[in-house]
Amino acid sequence: MQKTLHKFIPLAYGAYFNSLALFSQQNTAKKAFGLFCSPRKGKVLPEQAAFLDDARHQRVKTMNIELQTYQWKGDRETVLLLHGWESNTFRWRNLIAFLKDENYNIVAFDAPAHGNSTGNIFNVALYTECTKVIVDAYKPQIIIGHSVGGMNTLYHQEKYPNPEIEKIVTIGSPSKLQDVMQHYQQILKFNDVVYEALDDYILKNYGFRIHEFNSSDFKGHLDKKGLIIHDRRDTIVPFSASEGVHASWKNSAFYITEGFGHSMHQKEVNLRIMDFIKS
Repeated sequence: MQKTLHKFIPLAYGAYFNSLALFSQQNTAKKAFGLFCSPRKGKVLPEQAAFLDDARHQRVKTMNIELQTYQWKGDRETVLLLHGWESNTFRWRNLIAFLKDENYNIVAFDAPAHGNSTGNIFNVALYTECTKVIVDAYKPQIIIGHSVGGMNTLYHQEKYPNPEIEKIVTIGSPSKLQDVMQHYQQILKFNDVVYEALDDYILKNYGFRIHEFNSSDFKGHLDKKGLIIHDRRDTIVPFSASEGVHASWKNSAFYITEGFGHSMHQKEVNLRIMDFIKS
């Protein structure tokens, strides 16, 4: 029964958007984008709290959002960790153990509407504005982003180039917003009228069209040393996304795994990251 409900709820939304678009495309786009930006999970679970409580906490306010930050202090370079969609800082627990052993200064924060941060919506543009606030406050030399966190890392450098950032790691990260939005369209089965209304809405509110947002075209990170990590069998984000970013980023190394999936918590992955940031 639960699986049946999960199958038909997206279709109900799609049918609703198709009908609403007959009367108001602008209102339809606003509602469809609002749904797209609404995480269903990612809050801190009771079994995750003890690990996060071990860090030094600070809440940073910006744009009517309170961002929950975490810091594990160390004497080496500052490393900023950026999680992905429907996740939180706890997802970095394995890598944090390696970073602590090497005495790095570790900073992370829960994205808007995730973890212990406030807010109801989440998207890359908003994530980037929040990332700027954290980067300005903590001044990291290294940024590591997983999934949408990696896309956000490259967009942050495109919009707010920062010479203090020396190295960037992306893990299983999407590159084309168009791929993400078309996947959203396929799940909900809304028509092209709704899609085009969404395109206009994003242009009006964020300054770019859906097809124009592509990490492979960004240039702000090209002078940084990069490590791109992706699994060939990733079922969440296509492997081709990182292939495109690597092809345009001559100063990057490409670490390819086989069968590790999307989350990439494995020891081999973390050791490769450590080798990169220490080099």
